[in-house]
Amino acid sequence: MNSNNGHYLTSSHQQLRPESVSVFIEGIILILSRWIGLQLAIKNEWGGRDSRQKSEQFVNDIFSWFSLSKVPLYVDDLEHMLDEKMLLCFNTEIDDGSIEEVAEELIIVYEDCLQGSHESVEKLRKSSSGAEFVSQHRQITAGHRGIARP
Repeated sequence: MNSNNGHYLTSSHQQLRPESVSVFIEGIILILSRWIGLQLAIKNEWGGRDSRQKSEQFVNDIFSWFSLSKVPLYVDDLEHMLDEKMLLCFNTEIDDGSIEEVAEELIIVYEDCLQGSHESVEKLRKSSSGAEFVSQHRQITAGHRGIARP
């Protein structure tokens, strides 16, 4: 399995073990909760009054992308899906490199869960997301760098 941009990740015949499904979903939620562009879109209701519900559906869509695919998974496809969802659901264009970072984190968590390891999700649980959010929020709101609303 390779998580380099544009390269093959995993075959579709590999499935998460039942005990890893909830851990993977938790990992998705933790990653998205730290994605500043998405959090700003939700907070400011850039996707409308139902932005919070759209973010919950985003979790389901990501889980489905990984678990229901009948074709090999590619990083570029995941990045495209994340970019498209942000644009269509939240009217937000992200060009700060965070889509690639989020995709990479999702892949790491998925690959760990496929192996029956939950180490990456444990690290996410223990990380100090609050401090990171405040720091990144200040950086973004100082100049709205990398996040644009069409």
